[in-house]
Amino acid sequence: MAITSPSTASNTPDTPQPLGAVIEKVRGWVERCGWIWVSGQVIELRRRQAPTQFLTLRDSRSENSATITCSTQVLDAAGPLTEGMTVLACLTPRVWTKNTSLSFECAELRIAGEGRLLVQLEQLKRKLQAEGLFDSVRKKKLPFLPGCIGLITGAGSAAERDVLSNLQRRWPGAQVRVRHALVQGPDAAVDVMTGLAELDADPQIQVIIIARGGGSLEDLLPFSDEGLVRAVGAAKTPVISAIGHEPDSPILDLVADRRASTPTEAAKMAVPDAREQAEQIATQLNRLRQAIISKVRGEQEWLNQQRSRPVLRDPAGGFGVHQEWLDGCRNRLERAIDQRLADERIGLAHALSSVRAMSPKATLERGYAVVADAEGGSVTSVNDADPGDQLLLYLSDGQLVVEVDYQEEDQ
Repeated sequence: MAITSPSTASNTPDTPQPLGAVIEKVRGWVERCGWIWVSGQVIELRRRQAPTQFLTLRDSRSENSATITCSTQVLDAAGPLTEGMTVLACLTPRVWTKNTSLSFECAELRIAGEGRLLVQLEQLKRKLQAEGLFDSVRKKKLPFLPGCIGLITGAGSAAERDVLSNLQRRWPGAQVRVRHALVQGPDAAVDVMTGLAELDADPQIQVIIIARGGGSLEDLLPFSDEGLVRAVGAAKTPVISAIGHEPDSPILDLVADRRASTPTEAAKMAVPDAREQAEQIATQLNRLRQAIISKVRGEQEWLNQQRSRPVLRDPAGGFGVHQEWLDGCRNRLERAIDQRLADERIGLAHALSSVRAMSPKATLERGYAVVADAEGGSVTSVNDADPGDQLLLYLSDGQLVVEVDYQEEDQ
């Protein structure tokens, strides 16, 4: 239904139109505009725990802005969207009849310009990181002093001059094999990969530097090429990435064995400073010399202390002391043996006297006799013999045979 002018006969103060009907007509007219792609900058993004999300877009060439509504699925499909990014949005206008506010419904959202490139690069980073291509265990150690250095850079570029001049300044004898390659444009990644394969196949080259000066995000895109990144990750020779300046960070920096913030820094990583090494050698030699002198001095002091000891001044001096001790022990031992023998002699004499005192022979010497019968049995009583029996008397100086005349028992 078309909106007529207030001056028409059908619309007078006497025949006013209901406000809601007018709003509905405006709503119908607006929604007939259909869908249209627009570009704008995200100046406000409000994520909610709800199916509908709100963001505000502003025209980059004017101060015009509009509120945009979209589903959570549309917002997530756009990628990691942040405020300040430029986006492309497929919009259709919507009028909210309750407060007659105008907003735009978004059916599709895409990040534009550098933002789109950044999203693509971030997705590639996540993919390669998930494969373990950035793991530190894959990083190869740089040689301390490479025999030959490979350099991939643009012909006549400032990066080439910086690397070569710093290599010669730091280590004048450094050998460098330069392989010129395209460092910008659609063919740059393939050309750098070809140069990398040539240098990696050369057994004399022990480290490879890939260098380029600074540039815009688009200029440095070849060094985030997936093919080049994988080729660097598969190279047998250690690779130093020296792309752009400190803020620049192509994916090549993440897969390379070392990342240099500038081409000059890459030269510092590749070779040591000859002057610094000479100073370090001189310092170490001086420390070694001082250590040897200190060691010899310490050993000499120890030797002097050992030589000052009495046992070393007179090695046989200690034997005299031990000889005196040994003589004393021998004398004490001899006296102890003599005393023991004397004691044993006295004891033996006492025992012999006791034995002799108890001996039957001693009794016989005092005038007694031992009486035995004819069979040799001892006679101790008068009743042990009868008259006429022959008895044997043992005296101190011999034996007598007697015959019993009679027997008399002692009263």
